[in-house]
Amino acid sequence: MVEHAAPATARRRLYLDVPYADKDEAKALGARWDPAEKRWFDPKPPTAGLDRWAARSPIPDVLPGEDRAFGDGLFVDLIPRTCWFTNVRACVTPQDWERLRRPIFRRAGYVCEACGATEDRGTRRWLEAHERWQFDERTGVQSLRRLISLCSPCHLVTHFGYANVQGRTDEALAHLQKVNHLTLPEALAHVYAAEDVWIARSARVWELDLSILTDVGITLRRPERAVNRLAVAERELAREAVWHAVPSPRPTEERPPQPPSAPAPGRRGLWSRLTGRDR
Repeated sequence: MVEHAAPATARRRLYLDVPYADKDEAKALGARWDPAEKRWFDPKPPTAGLDRWAARSPIPDVLPGEDRAFGDGLFVDLIPRTCWFTNVRACVTPQDWERLRRPIFRRAGYVCEACGATEDRGTRRWLEAHERWQFDERTGVQSLRRLISLCSPCHLVTHFGYANVQGRTDEALAHLQKVNHLTLPEALAHVYAAEDVWIARSARVWELDLSILTDVGITLRRPERAVNRLAVAERELAREAVWHAVPSPRPTEERPPQPPSAPAPGRRGLWSRLTGRDR
């Protein structure tokens, strides 16, 4: 299945591939937003300046080799440190990312594929695209298997390390509990298990396989070298308005209280576990 044709009343419109970062510039040049198609268009083509966003061929709703059953549900999905900045958005042009986003949301019916929520501007809940990766321990290949639609709260849970750095650990934990019907100790056990998988996978460099994108004509950009990814990540995170070093919370009910003379060793904060050093 491919992108739907525009309604008959709008066939004279020239649809555009406008990245979100360019929307104000495109609007100033005359582009208009079609809320039904959720897409920018040139109302009186050709309009000078809008040709830079001229649409390319549509992306199929299901990519060749994409596994639509892979990685269902909501879970913490930490990307190994050696794979940072190999995400799809970093490896394609902004216009190709826009081409990819549209079929992801449309085929999901414009809802979150983890919890079923829709966008809500009032609560600032948005739909965001996310990748599901398969890590083959035998071959050392990180393969893109699926692209999914997640609401911003579910996306925050998925990128739990980022939630921790932002000081939103409690928010992410509460949403994980709500969607998956978990107690706090169960949610924390899930997070800790995901952290341990992350540590093991971060000990090696993975070969990137994005063939399901190249097979539909997407041109890839070379990702950041693995040895540079931690430094790049820290520079990006430094731009955040709020910096917190929030330790992963620990439920007091998991074990009986220890006497003062023999305190239980604390689990390192997630930022320390992610970076290998304390902040």
